[in-house]
Amino acid sequence: MASATRARQTAGGLRIALIASARYPIREPFPGGLEAHTWQLANRLRERGHLVDVFGGPGSDPALGVRVLPTLPALSEYARADVSMPPDHFIAEHHAYLGLMLELADAGHDVVHNNSLHYLPIAMAAGLRAPLLTTLHTPPTPWLESAIAIGPRTHFAAVSAHTANRWRASVPRATVVHNGVDLDRWRPGPGGGVPVWSGRLVKEKGAEEAIRAARIAGTGLRLAGPLPDARYFRERVEPLLGDGVEYVGHLDHVALAALVGSAAVAVVSPCWDEPYGLVVAEALACGTPVAGFARGALPELLDEHTGVLAEPGDVEGLAAAISQASTLDRERARRHAERTCSLPAMVDGYERLYRSIAA
Repeated sequence: MASATRARQTAGGLRIALIASARYPIREPFPGGLEAHTWQLANRLRERGHLVDVFGGPGSDPALGVRVLPTLPALSEYARADVSMPPDHFIAEHHAYLGLMLELADAGHDVVHNNSLHYLPIAMAAGLRAPLLTTLHTPPTPWLESAIAIGPRTHFAAVSAHTANRWRASVPRATVVHNGVDLDRWRPGPGGGVPVWSGRLVKEKGAEEAIRAARIAGTGLRLAGPLPDARYFRERVEPLLGDGVEYVGHLDHVALAALVGSAAVAVVSPCWDEPYGLVVAEALACGTPVAGFARGALPELLDEHTGVLAEPGDVEGLAAAISQASTLDRERARRHAERTCSLPAMVDGYERLYRSIAA
């Protein structure tokens, strides 16, 4: 790794391995909140004098110095002819994390921080000299619960109290460290404009419900984010566009922050239990109140001064929430972000955990 991509380790600094997704690159515009989280964490840890080795997918930000996870070698025609062979991406991810965990076994890190959603880092934790910290970014999955049952030599953090509670059966103790946003990158905007919806345009994020609510409220809506499921967008979202509702593309953070800051309200309409909801923190940092469904961690991130929540799936209730949220104090929303979801607070939380488990 080029020395320019790594901060000089100061006295008392730790050597940290940060494991990210093997499938998605860590670069802007970020594919999702997990990649944004990893990018921010790695950079801030280096600024504080830690040596951070980031392991992730191809095509990541060159300035981050990501070490690309091992790629799958060519399989023989006989192996590919096996009728029980799983999809290519499953085999590729399995190979990537298997190779990484073997490489990390004697790599000399003080702590290994697993930010991936794969089962192998947990299942193979006993083979590491360094302690493993896994952040729970999602609800429980069969693969991870299975790995936890046989790989107990690991420590856990969770991105919200809601997520920690969901994992309680298999992870009795997980330290809650809320995700943070860079308050210098997400600055307050003037507000007053068309409401905004941002995130991956997939069914579970509820773009359709947000559009219908905005139509009832008569406010219009601007949607921004990546299209990982082109068919879903083409068949379910695109027909709802027009008459004040528009898709503005997948924006980098500068353009997205400007868009969110210009909006009167940020609409957050998950159709599943969001483990955290980074778009909420981004909106509050821009001074933009939130109208959303009371699902997952959203009630944990907002109070009566910063957002209005409707019952899950209640589109008419969400429409009313859009109207009500537009009257909330934007300065109060920003102050709430400064207190509860700043990037320094998140890094402080992980630094305490690293030192605790490394000791």
